[in-house]
Amino acid sequence: MAASQSALQRLGRRTSTPGHTGAAAHRAGVQRLLASYHAIPPSATVRLAKKTSNLFRARAKTNAPGLDVSGLGGVISVDPTARTADVAGMCTYEDLVAATLPYGLAPLVVPQLKTITLGGAVTGLGIESTSFRNGLPHESVLEIDVLTGSGEIITATPDGEHSDLFWGFPNSYGTLGYSTRLRIELEPVKPFVALRHLRFDDLTDLQNAMDRIGTDRSHDGIAVDYLDGVVFSATESYLTLGTQTDEGGPASDYTGQQIYYRSLQQRSTDRLTIADYLWRWDTDWFWCSRAFGAQNPRIRRVWPKRYRRSSFYWKLIALDQKYDIGDRLERRKGNPPRERVVQDVEVPIEHTADFVSWFLREIPIEPLWLCPLRLREPGPAGASAVRPWPLYPLEPKRTYVNVGFWSSVPITPGAPEGAANRLIEDTVGRFEGHKSLYSDSYYDADDFARLYGGDNYSILKQKYDPDSRLLDLYSKAVQRK
Repeated sequence: MAASQSALQRLGRRTSTPGHTGAAAHRAGVQRLLASYHAIPPSATVRLAKKTSNLFRARAKTNAPGLDVSGLGGVISVDPTARTADVAGMCTYEDLVAATLPYGLAPLVVPQLKTITLGGAVTGLGIESTSFRNGLPHESVLEIDVLTGSGEIITATPDGEHSDLFWGFPNSYGTLGYSTRLRIELEPVKPFVALRHLRFDDLTDLQNAMDRIGTDRSHDGIAVDYLDGVVFSATESYLTLGTQTDEGGPASDYTGQQIYYRSLQQRSTDRLTIADYLWRWDTDWFWCSRAFGAQNPRIRRVWPKRYRRSSFYWKLIALDQKYDIGDRLERRKGNPPRERVVQDVEVPIEHTADFVSWFLREIPIEPLWLCPLRLREPGPAGASAVRPWPLYPLEPKRTYVNVGFWSSVPITPGAPEGAANRLIEDTVGRFEGHKSLYSDSYYDADDFARLYGGDNYSILKQKYDPDSRLLDLYSKAVQRK
């Protein structure tokens, strides 16, 4: 309990910004969290009590009470001089960006969907079009308060007493503890983002251009601040280069009738406000809103704007999962049931064209999202010079490309459960890649340990959750407990 009290007292030295949650409210929320922890029976697994999620894998139902995180939302404070923000673990990026943009600041990496939380992006990873220069969200964390499995709140920093937890927390998915507060770096941003959409007819040309632009951080003499891409087919793909600018002028709006991802095929340049750029993918959940008819012009005209966002589509997905709506409709049409294939994988950039070509041949899903990433250099104090984040060990000084695909495929009669996902896992391994764990996984225990921390994870688990009050990572990510 002493460690918990010390972590809370540190907040008293920060001044909350008007309109934000503030330190006092946050401390009260943490006390409710601790009380809820102690109310959970010792024989029950400790879980969050929250209604929303950005995870696609199922989990076992439980009747035990969960952790009360109702007081852990919102921004605690913003320090525009130091360019840092203190945020609660359940604060969404939507709320954080709304608090920082008035200062001309933004997080170094803003994941694509508004309701992703800071704690979720750190313990479960995240990515966006600044990742080619800023890495992943956890790399801009300066310190983090964690409720561990043993019921204490400790502060972890890169080179402090609990540095092992700081480095091991990313990709632990709440199996070592839950973040209650994070202090993160911010970076200056300008009011607008000018976009250039470059078309490619060949995937190798796309790969080479992405590598060059990411390395140079410029194209045709113009700085590139944001970089991502979309593959529509083997012969039609695009890189989008974003450049921050103060220059005013007309800005496109893709929160209404126009659809952002289709604009890549329709125009070579564009301009968005910084806020609309950060949330360009949220309105249509990349392109997944098409599954609900939201891209049909007649339906879109009457679809309320407030429901054109990823959090509402999530509610529709939850209904489908609860009542098996999709498979019932397929059966009525005489079609086989479908396997969900919702994944983000990272492959080294030199293997991108080969992996994407294989995927387009073998898995009938399009479009695909591409997002280059590279661990930040130099790494924070205390970082390993080899692989600093042991539970998701990307190599420093190596560029990877995140390939995102989110749909389903018909199930072949007699095929094993998860056949398409298993094939993808095997192929990603052949290309020296890694797979995020927010969705379905099928690894055996030995392969999983080799890929996601192994002995490092076991040591952390024994130290910070000695009584196994929390699930272990394999049980949660693969066995869906």
